[in-house]
Amino acid sequence: DLYLEVNMSQKVRILIGLVLVILLGGIVLGLEYLRGQSGLPAAGQVTLTPGSVPIYLDGELAAAIVPDALEALEPVSFTDAEEGKPQTGWLLRDVLLAYLPERYLSTHTQITVISTSRDKSVVLSWAEVEAEQNMVMFDLSNRGTLKLVSLLEQLDTREEWVQDVDRIEVANP
Repeated sequence: DLYLEVNMSQKVRILIGLVLVILLGGIVLGLEYLRGQSGLPAAGQVTLTPGSVPIYLDGELAAAIVPDALEALEPVSFTDAEEGKPQTGWLLRDVLLAYLPERYLSTHTQITVISTSRDKSVVLSWAEVEAEQNMVMFDLSNRGTLKLVSLLEQLDTREEWVQDVDRIEVANP
């Protein structure tokens, strides 16, 4: 009788342990699934390489643009009014959508494109960036760095362009 009692309590402990392991595994898998649903990499998973441009979403590093990877996007161009030269590149809208889920971008989202080396930046709304007729786009400079150009009044001359872009901040109200 005592043997059966000890044997039963040992089976119960093993069963409880097994249930706890399965429960913990389910919790971990559930959390990983939810993290994957956000569409953003987990903190610390974005790797900045030389020449890449980090994108910060509400203060957190969310992605890094590698200029070579932009070649996969649809190119656009316009002729700048100042010198009559063609500017060819990729819409900032398409670049952001390639790296961030669309649900993080609304009419009131502010996008700041920064060049720390030139101490220059521009703040645009998602509505301005999203409108294709504004041609808010990245073009490659002669040095292979990104420059932000546009037909918008605050970005339509060479003096206003943001050259050597090295940071993008996306902020939601």
